[in-house]
Amino acid sequence: MTTWIILAIIVVLAFILVGMYNALVRSKNRVDEAWSDIDVQLKRRHDLIPNLVETVKGYASHEQETFTNVINARNQAMSAQSSNNSEEMLKAENNLSSALKSIFALAESYPDLKANQNFLELQRDLTDTEDKIMASRRFYNTNVRDFNTKLQVFPTNIFGNMLGFKAYTFFEAAEEEKETVAVKF
Repeated sequence: MTTWIILAIIVVLAFILVGMYNALVRSKNRVDEAWSDIDVQLKRRHDLIPNLVETVKGYASHEQETFTNVINARNQAMSAQSSNNSEEMLKAENNLSSALKSIFALAESYPDLKANQNFLELQRDLTDTEDKIMASRRFYNTNVRDFNTKLQVFPTNIFGNMLGFKAYTFFEAAEEEKETVAVKF
């Protein structure tokens, strides 16, 4: 009789451990999927940038430094993306976002450029892509939160650490984006 009770306890524990393991794997896969979604949107943004730069160049050819900065930032972001280092990638993407702002600020100085249909279409596509990147980052952060929570609660924390599961880092805004915007009239 005692043997059956011990065997039943072992079977129940095995089911619990299998359930915890499967939940961790599912959650990890959701985080990886969310990261992949970010990757896809960043690739789309990287593909749009050369077209945007070429369109603006036709109107503001003497702004070579701005174009060089945008292209360099794009190249750094692309190489960071292929490195699979999330911190390096976040920094490079934040630099690219800052460089893109300079292109749109430059457009304010050229009324013909602001009226150009090609530029307007590229600007809309880029804005749409930026919105999708933000949504993908939120989705990623939600999945990271859920996965990290599973790794921190008892008893999954013991089991997860034994199996080598590691917490993910959140996507965070760059320091300059966190600063208060000064509104002046």
